[in-house]
Amino acid sequence: RSRMTRYSVEPDAGVQTSKSRGSHLRVHFKHCREITHHIKGMKVKKAMKFMDDVLAFKAVVPFVKFTGGIGRKAQGKQSHSPGNNGRWPVKATAVVKDLLSNAIANGETKGLDPECLYICHAQCNRAPAGRRRTYRAHGRIGKYASQPAHIEFVLEEKKEGVEKNDDGEGEGASGKKITRKMMARGRFVKTGGGTE
Repeated sequence: RSRMTRYSVEPDAGVQTSKSRGSHLRVHFKHCREITHHIKGMKVKKAMKFMDDVLAFKAVVPFVKFTGGIGRKAQGKQSHSPGNNGRWPVKATAVVKDLLSNAIANGETKGLDPECLYICHAQCNRAPAGRRRTYRAHGRIGKYASQPAHIEFVLEEKKEGVEKNDDGEGEGASGKKITRKMMARGRFVKTGGGTE
């Protein structure tokens, strides 16, 4: 029996979206978090190109939150990574890319234009750890846990920008800023006062 899963955001009823999600994915949570954080808000085509570049080692995933022991990379300058920290998490990038392409395919099925889609919501959560054991010195047992992830995407169509008014009509069309004082002056009508 299949059950509809809940997403952490529910988009507006009037807006057409496409979604995809993966649960208990066997990829490092920290890597997935940095990738999803970086591509959120990007147009879908740009995000796919970025992930292809990461897989080809042409671009680096900027590490912003989980930076312990992360080395500096010259490619970090491209994405203005703080301290140029970054890595090429190949396995996690491939999984995230796969999920995103699934979301795009879902959008196409709904009749959305993939050229106009952008990532309006990308989230990565920790999944329960996969527990194994390792054998330590003096006959002890140590934990050997994997850190899997839940990832979800919501894509939306980008609204077309409004054309700039250049016919010189309307408030502020001349490019002059209207101050509060000027607006107040326009609101009040002068009455009485003197004889003409």
